[in-house]
Amino acid sequence: MGRTLSLPAPAKLNLFLYITGRRDDGYHNLQTLFQFVDFGDTLTFIPTTDGSLALSPALPGVATEDNLILRAARLLQQHTGCPLGARIELDKRLPMGGGLGGGSSDAATTLVGLNRLWELGLAQEQLATLGLSLGADVPVFVKGQAAFAEGVGDILTPATPPEPWYLVLSPGVSVATAAIFTDPDLPRNSPSLSLEQRLLLPWENDCEALVKKRHPEVAKLLGWLLEYAPSRMTGTGACIFATFDSRPAAEKVLAQVPDSVTGFVAKGCNISPLFDALNAPDRGPQ
Repeated sequence: MGRTLSLPAPAKLNLFLYITGRRDDGYHNLQTLFQFVDFGDTLTFIPTTDGSLALSPALPGVATEDNLILRAARLLQQHTGCPLGARIELDKRLPMGGGLGGGSSDAATTLVGLNRLWELGLAQEQLATLGLSLGADVPVFVKGQAAFAEGVGDILTPATPPEPWYLVLSPGVSVATAAIFTDPDLPRNSPSLSLEQRLLLPWENDCEALVKKRHPEVAKLLGWLLEYAPSRMTGTGACIFATFDSRPAAEKVLAQVPDSVTGFVAKGCNISPLFDALNAPDRGPQ
């Protein structure tokens, strides 16, 4: 089995994020608008016949049993009874704890990629259901369509927001999502509105003020970026983003970022680059 399959695991941005309430089970109801960008991690899958799963390189600070890539692969094996395995090579470009969905995207690409490579034939909805058990953001990556998300992020309505150029910056700190959602100061009372209503209002992120308070680096960088373009935080941070009409305009600002800051320029995509790759002519396991 010498075939391999190399696929992108793109970043997402939360173009807006509102917390509309806290549920009895401790999770939060939210409303957010997900859009992909054409930048992210890359995973290469090499199938094996012995059922073993291996990932290289290992992620620093993440135990093997907690790694979402291996958890996704193992879940797919267990769900289907597939006897095959895989060696998985990860080119990690997205910062951890940045609000870009890197771990969830890696898990989704693993589910989608191994479903193709192992010829399992699971439907997209089946993969999305499996993905939800790994994380609330995984289904949107599995489905690959920009979406208005409600509930815990699992109720998805396809959306087609504008696809501008983005400058995405990381202040070099990691934000723990659980710490933000358990903080008593997190706003939890935004009104629940329709997508049409949301699109007519200024877009905001209910987590932003709290993250700026807890992480001054985020507040400082956001203040800097706002001098150049409309900007806000994605997810629970720490990454922030600004919109531009062209790549050169975004790259001009990227060239001026402080030394402690990393970032990239990417195009907004309403269809995930993962599915562009899967649907490319003659694309399949090599």
